[in-house]
Amino acid sequence: MTKSQDSSVILSKGQDSQGLSTFGGVFTPSILTILGVIMYLRFGWVVGHVGLWQSLLIVTISTSITLLTGLSIAAIATDQVVRAGGAYYMISRSLGIETGGAVGIPLYLAQAFSVALYTLGFAESLVQVFPMFSQTLVALITTILVAVLALKSADIAIKAQYFIMAAIVLSLGSLLLGHSVEPTALPASEVPGTVGFWAVLAVFFPAVTGIMAGVNMSGDLKDPQRSIPSGTLAAIAVGYVIYMGIPILLSQWADPFTLVAEPLVMRRMARWGDVILLGVWGATLSSAIGSILGAPRVLQALARDGILPAWLRWLGRGNGPMDEPRLGTLFTLGIALAAVTIGDLNLIAPVLTMFFLTTYLVLNVSAGLETFLQSPSFRPTFKVHWSLSLLGAVGCLVVMFLINAVATVMAAVIVLGIFLWLQRREMQGAWGDVRNGLWMTLVRTSLFQMQTTPDAKNWRPHLLVFSGAPTKRPHLTDLAVDLTHNRGLITLASVLPLGARSATQQEALASTIKDYLDRQGIEAFVRLVTAPDPFSGMEKLVDAYGIGPLVPNTVLLGDTEAENTRDRFCQMIATCHQARRNVLILRSQPENYPTVSGPKPTKRRIDVWWGGLQANGGLMLILAYLLRTSGRWRNADIYLNLVVPNEPAQAAAEQNLEQLVKSLRIGAIPKVIVARDRPFDDILKTTSQTADLVFLGLATPADNFTDYYLDLQRRTASLPATILVLASEDLAFAEVLQKDG
Repeated sequence: MTKSQDSSVILSKGQDSQGLSTFGGVFTPSILTILGVIMYLRFGWVVGHVGLWQSLLIVTISTSITLLTGLSIAAIATDQVVRAGGAYYMISRSLGIETGGAVGIPLYLAQAFSVALYTLGFAESLVQVFPMFSQTLVALITTILVAVLALKSADIAIKAQYFIMAAIVLSLGSLLLGHSVEPTALPASEVPGTVGFWAVLAVFFPAVTGIMAGVNMSGDLKDPQRSIPSGTLAAIAVGYVIYMGIPILLSQWADPFTLVAEPLVMRRMARWGDVILLGVWGATLSSAIGSILGAPRVLQALARDGILPAWLRWLGRGNGPMDEPRLGTLFTLGIALAAVTIGDLNLIAPVLTMFFLTTYLVLNVSAGLETFLQSPSFRPTFKVHWSLSLLGAVGCLVVMFLINAVATVMAAVIVLGIFLWLQRREMQGAWGDVRNGLWMTLVRTSLFQMQTTPDAKNWRPHLLVFSGAPTKRPHLTDLAVDLTHNRGLITLASVLPLGARSATQQEALASTIKDYLDRQGIEAFVRLVTAPDPFSGMEKLVDAYGIGPLVPNTVLLGDTEAENTRDRFCQMIATCHQARRNVLILRSQPENYPTVSGPKPTKRRIDVWWGGLQANGGLMLILAYLLRTSGRWRNADIYLNLVVPNEPAQAAAEQNLEQLVKSLRIGAIPKVIVARDRPFDDILKTTSQTADLVFLGLATPADNFTDYYLDLQRRTASLPATILVLASEDLAFAEVLQKDG
């Protein structure tokens, strides 16, 4: 079992005085990633294809999803110390390490591919000015230089972005003071309006995903709890204002054909055209820097939490006083260089859209669940109603399907695949998460919705098994599993003598039993009680175990041959009957009960000795059917044995039994046996001696029940494994088998 390491100890430098400020660590990388390559090189293409009003709608939809996600991020960030890993850290500490890893790995890849997106954008704009350059070569060189800057120092990279911000502000000012342009002479590869609304949104959406650039720097901030909410929301607001203004200028100053054909149309519009180039280059480079800074930090957190395979754990190493992930940066550089060779912005952008939307969706789910459950441990200073987070999650999912349903399903398959892979590795975090609170809320709601009276339509056995140590009586546990099919509930109970173990020792014993069950793949609860004697403990559990309507309806126990305990054993059966608990007594040695791995005949046989559908008869047939549909007893023959006194009664009994079996649809084989003055005990032994399992009804406890039970033990001594059944529940078991409409 892999024990993941909490990053909180290793990454405590998030509170260090050397950390980054809100403006430098969150707002600057976020706004510069938002005002990036899509704004300069694809905004004209967006307006040219869908027009002004639909462009504004695309900006509003995209920003709304980002805003709702930003609110969710703010809520989570003000509740916990957000360390290195950003969105991955938040998700893993909220929804668990498997969910965090399932989203964190695609998030890392999205950040790594983003580096290629932005350096390709830089190269595309540069080649339009200097056609003699190779776009792919420029992008490759730029990617390497950006990585070198990130390797040198994150602080230097952040400071470099201040100069880039100045260039972007200057370029936007130049555009604001610009003018209309003549139609382009360049040929267009696409006719305006031929690309649909959602396809255009898919290309545009990465323009508003810049909030990840700031969140991913969480481990390098002085005060993440304050900086992430304020810096993120400020960047979203500023970006929205700018993005709502630019389409108005573009639609007024150029025709759609020019906007589609000329990616750098802003250069001709601006008052000082070359300043736009500075903005383009600055925006693309700053966005690339933000991504190359953020992606390795997500990778570092994944490695330190044990998410990555063992042969990649070296990616968790840090260097210098700021614990910078230099090895992770080199690894990310390799992925970015591979993506650069694709060389198509329009191909890369939709892939990033799916990855980012998946991350946004899960972040919203995390915040929504935490707020909805109202756990005392979730106390954010920035409060967001759970419905807003839910709306953000739904918005992400809807937009994903509208953009590309196939890609959405593929993204879901990838995330689910990673989740199942991590679950199979039995990852365990050293932190709590919201899942227990979610299950608790669902259980509470379900308990209050459940009926307090037994329901024939939905009945199945919920077993209280007095197995003691499961290793000593494995046949009882095996029978319980066979009867429930992992649908009903199983509780393995053991009674300990008073004072035999302390509370701590009892917890350790329960944990040992639970570990054994987990290794066997058995889903069951474990309950230990102390009592003066075993039967007092059993009666205590029968009387008190359970909550609300969710109580065991059937008690399963082994038989006893000891004379000194037979009276108490029979009294225990009577107690169960009075408490309306069905009783199953398995008379078998552990080695005589069939096992999955043991020798298996061509087809096993179950004998049910029939006395009618009422009471014990109906319950025995239900139990036999449940066994027949389990793995160990799959397709066993169920013989429904009925004894009649003579031949005249045989024909009518056979006809009635055949009709009954046909109506019940449980695959039983009717068998009518003529007594011919033979004692029932002889018929029982002769008929069932070759069966694998025998069901017999048990009389209702009354006076002299101990004598009756002793006689029953004698009569069944030579039989194979036998289950004695006493139907005690206030339920007509015939209704479980028969449906009258």
